[in-house]
Amino acid sequence: MSILDLPAISRIRRNHGLEHATLTILSRRRPSLSLSGISSTGGFLIVGNVETADLQTAAQEALTRMNNGEQYLAVHPNCGTNMVTSGLIAGILSWLGMAGAKDNKEKRSRLPLVISLVTLSLIYSRPLGPIIQEKITTSGKPKGLQIIEIIPFSMGKLKIHRIVTTG
Repeated sequence: MSILDLPAISRIRRNHGLEHATLTILSRRRPSLSLSGISSTGGFLIVGNVETADLQTAAQEALTRMNNGEQYLAVHPNCGTNMVTSGLIAGILSWLGMAGAKDNKEKRSRLPLVISLVTLSLIYSRPLGPIIQEKITTSGKPKGLQIIEIIPFSMGKLKIHRIVTTG
């Protein structure tokens, strides 16, 4: 058994995949809609100005489509995994580029190298983020996941929905 198969981690990965699929479907229906989400063992939150009925329809469609084999819906281009992957690689290469510099003059002289390394890391890490999503941070296989309820609430002007899942 892999660590990714532990019950809590598996639930988060499946909810994360369903969150992405739901966001993908909503954004295709309303391209100007600005939404974000966060997943947990108990479901996921969607933050943004979306009607509860529209969210319910999109989440159920996402779940159905994923159950029918559209596992690619679990990978989203704006996922934080992509940003963390790029940031991690850029940070490591920046650190390596400055490693051993004895003073500020030497650090300044290495700046063009570090900028080049960071730029290359951002270019080459772009395809890596979605791979990490697919293999580690999300799952496109719902494996019995069910939507129990959607609870709308707000924090000031911020509209939030909690999608509660089981399975």
